[in-house]
Amino acid sequence: MRIITTEDFKDIYIKINQRGLPFVLSKLNLNASKRTQSAFNESDLQTSNFWIIPDVRKRWNKLITGDEKQLYEDYLTKNYFKDKTNLKLLSLGSGVCSHEIKLAELRPDWEIHCYDFSEKLLQLAAESAKENKLNNIHFFAENVVTYNFEPESYDIVFFHASLHHFDQIDHFLKNVVVKSLKAGGHLIINEFVGNNRLQYSREQIKYINKVIDLIPKKFRKIFKTGLYKNSYSGSGVLRMIVADPSECVDSISILPAIHSCFNTIEEKPYGNNLLQSALKDISHHFVNPDSERKEILEKIFDLEDEFLMTNKSDFVFGIYQLK
Repeated sequence: MRIITTEDFKDIYIKINQRGLPFVLSKLNLNASKRTQSAFNESDLQTSNFWIIPDVRKRWNKLITGDEKQLYEDYLTKNYFKDKTNLKLLSLGSGVCSHEIKLAELRPDWEIHCYDFSEKLLQLAAESAKENKLNNIHFFAENVVTYNFEPESYDIVFFHASLHHFDQIDHFLKNVVVKSLKAGGHLIINEFVGNNRLQYSREQIKYINKVIDLIPKKFRKIFKTGLYKNSYSGSGVLRMIVADPSECVDSISILPAIHSCFNTIEEKPYGNNLLQSALKDISHHFVNPDSERKEILEKIFDLEDEFLMTNKSDFVFGIYQLK
């Protein structure tokens, strides 16, 4: 376990430049839930994280659906729930609900309930749903850990990049998710399932630095700073707890807990073990790649594939049915 690393000090400086000193000072709040909320409330934040790269998204689509142009929402509604009408879906930790809104558009006969602690993000989601004239999606600002959901009332429980923010995963799944599902109900996840608090192995950090070494200096200038990304030393636990106490708090338990309560229908690992950290804060250089940058990305993808041959994927898309 790494308590403090050089990466932590670099990240603090970068955050001051990208999000401002008031945001960094908000992390000194003694209230853990307030620190977590500050990490998510800035919906219009400009970032340079790996998910903004179109070729990365195409890679996800290819690994999950088999088609780089097909989104997983379209894939699961057409392949697994094509003949299932009038389903009721519960999304927990839904944020701005972009994926839930997509599902609502694809399946207007479904009823979708979105729960999140951020009223601000849910207001934005409600505005988007209204613009798209959707009346089958509803929003609730609640603490889903303590909220009393009606037992056995949902056909599907859905998580997109939110389950890894819950603590005591096994207890949470059994006492919130399983209890909310009807008999034979489904769980759908698109999640980080790697090590708690991003405590990567030495081999993973070694490979992340191999990726950074592949990238020419001109493409390593860090977003909104004068710094260059030259190496990666891993995240320190202390900074992660201060920045967001919920981040990857019990992520390593996600798949074992799911497998104990659910039968696996489909489980698609899609990596990001190297991409997430190596491309963080420099991804803006690859949003509109020319032939040179495309060649670099292909080399990066090849390195990640090599790493995944002998290591478990940090991200998984899965469809499961209650035992």
